[in-house]
Amino acid sequence: MAVRKWFAGLLLVLAGAGGAGGAAAQLVPTGSGAYHVGPKAGDKGLPPAPMRTDAMLRQAAPTSQWYSTLIFNPTPLPIFVQPMTVRTTAQGFEMALPGKEVTVTERRDTEVAYPHRDPLLLSPLAFEPGPAKLAGVGDWSIDVSFARGADDFRVTVAHGNPYAYLQLSRGDLRLRLPAAGERFDGGGAPNVLALRVKGKAYALFGPTGGRWEPVSPTEWILRLPADRRYLSAAVLPDDRPATLALLARHAQVHLTGSRVQWRYDAAASQVETVFTAVTRTMEGEDVGPLYGLYPHHWHANPSVDGRLGPAYESVRGPIRLLAAPSFATRHRYVGFVPYWPGVGESPRRAELGDVLKSDLRNARRLMLPEGQSAYWQGKGLQRITKLLDVAEQQGDREAAAQLLAMLKKRVEEWFSGEDRKRYFFVDRSLGAVASYPDEFFAIAEINDHHFWYGYWIRAAAEIALRDPAWAAPERWGAMVELLVADIATAERGRADFPFLRNFDPYEGHSWANGLGGVGEYGQFGNNQESSSEAINAWAGLILWGEVTGNRALRDLGAYLYATEAQAIAHYWFDVHRLVLAPEYRNVDVAQLFGGKYIHNTWWTDDPRQATGINLLPITTASTYMAAHPDYIRRNLGALKDEQAVFAARGKKVDPPDIWQDVFAKYQALADPAPALAQWNRWGAVELGETRSHTLHWLLSLNELGTPDPDVVADTPLHAVFRRADGRRTHLAFNAGRAPITVRFSDGTRLEVAPGQLARSP
Repeated sequence: MAVRKWFAGLLLVLAGAGGAGGAAAQLVPTGSGAYHVGPKAGDKGLPPAPMRTDAMLRQAAPTSQWYSTLIFNPTPLPIFVQPMTVRTTAQGFEMALPGKEVTVTERRDTEVAYPHRDPLLLSPLAFEPGPAKLAGVGDWSIDVSFARGADDFRVTVAHGNPYAYLQLSRGDLRLRLPAAGERFDGGGAPNVLALRVKGKAYALFGPTGGRWEPVSPTEWILRLPADRRYLSAAVLPDDRPATLALLARHAQVHLTGSRVQWRYDAAASQVETVFTAVTRTMEGEDVGPLYGLYPHHWHANPSVDGRLGPAYESVRGPIRLLAAPSFATRHRYVGFVPYWPGVGESPRRAELGDVLKSDLRNARRLMLPEGQSAYWQGKGLQRITKLLDVAEQQGDREAAAQLLAMLKKRVEEWFSGEDRKRYFFVDRSLGAVASYPDEFFAIAEINDHHFWYGYWIRAAAEIALRDPAWAAPERWGAMVELLVADIATAERGRADFPFLRNFDPYEGHSWANGLGGVGEYGQFGNNQESSSEAINAWAGLILWGEVTGNRALRDLGAYLYATEAQAIAHYWFDVHRLVLAPEYRNVDVAQLFGGKYIHNTWWTDDPRQATGINLLPITTASTYMAAHPDYIRRNLGALKDEQAVFAARGKKVDPPDIWQDVFAKYQALADPAPALAQWNRWGAVELGETRSHTLHWLLSLNELGTPDPDVVADTPLHAVFRRADGRRTHLAFNAGRAPITVRFSDGTRLEVAPGQLARSP
């Protein structure tokens, strides 16, 4: 018996080790479903992430992060820390202050980049650095080890932090410059070296007793005392004496970790996020750390007014320095309900009935119209749940029951683990869930987990709203929880899944590429294209948390939803006009990279799809975009000009009105009547949408008015609309099992029965 147990354990270890699949992959029951440990025979596994220290190998690999290139590649790509860029090489540690580069494209627009150029190279003098490995992670900081034998060269960097903190086990440190440097600190303290290099300002702060010695115009040596082998190397926003003095004052307070804490205050419908750096004062007075605040941190944040210092120009807009033990942001959570009520006495109610009948006849085909992967199936599942909403709210209970049964059957087929081609598997050595069939480099690059699984989680939550027993852990809920854990584990340091796999707490948005960047564009770091699909995932977490009674998950979803919405407003849409360079010719960003932004997609340069990819799927959780109606009008106006340029280049797209339903729904968030007028019932339909849901959406906003973000409620599942005459409609949903009273900030109260949507008036 002991031998059998040992052999079975060995099989599980081998199955989780990545690479090609084989007979060792085992089926693990969980509730009514099952997942495989490793891929099936003939299917490839996930890539290994060997560039981690032994301690980090005992934790799940942090894929899809801003620094993930470090753990997969012995020669990693640049890492965009902000405001600096860094890169690990065989020679040592590179750091640079990036500058703006503008490229005019064949699309007749521009791409704006802040690439890793002309770096300073820092390396130990007494020993050859070993291969760089991830040695530790904070919530927005990382430790890198260049250990070789008993020797070690360690570096810590963090988002927003102007310093790289370096420690050596022995010997002195060499600094090599990309060009002759000009010293501008007046030759003051011997342990401080401030240089202008190719128009950029840097300062390197050694310990007391340290001494910088010039070797040549492009090389310096820092002589370190035996008991103080550390330094801080900083990028500076300018070479003013006051700036250098500020950086010098905080240079010996080394960052050793970073922690983000969030709190969803349901009563105030607000998310508060606190950022705290963990520090160690190496010498002198403990004056606390310096933070570099991004625009979504400092804009409209009264808690930092009058306290901000110099600013760095960056790809994310001005990064402004703040000296403080910690800082906090507070963002409004605007809320959403799972679905909107039935359309009343609209003149087009009969038309809605007609398109609903047509969609119901084609429902099975609509569930998976393209591709075979879990991405397309997830889109298809959510597409049918939104059709289910319309059928249900328009009173067709029989059709709703049929759609619900169809949804359950399809989800259960995938979750069973018994299908020959469609299945989920777990890589235990990496700490990740993957699926087959493969598509969009999901296996090779561990891509888009929040996009893919967000659709599944939200669809499962919509099923659970109608049938809570279906979602019980002993039935199908356990498989949903597996997908939730993959993208939304809130505990740090676990062996099974990493902390918030795709989400970057400091930048406030998600990253899509699992490897941290690949190919030509990988030179600009990680990326995210469809910010709106990230929002869809976080809405799914809120719904799943509500229906299962998991308040911690619900609150995590509210934090992710509210924070990503703020980041989208700044970095994809630039609604406050603080971020995008004046040379950038578009009003929205289609693809955001660590060091670049562009108006293009991975598959086409059609401007309709480049804009629409950050809008879809438009559901009841998309009302965050309605907070800026003037921007919606500006974005749609710019799209007309972009289409004209596209046509002038001799380019065409098939169909020519592709995603016209997406744009009609987007416009309706600001101007419902013209949006309804321009929607073509017989026009193109996006593959995650139906004509029924589109028309229901348009008619609803014409009846209810536009979303009103100024009024919120003390439950996450709420929505408020305002008509042109000022009258408001309040909605609230109760996913629990007991009646609730919902209080709105304008004084309105709603009594909501379990499992019901309430409306006033």
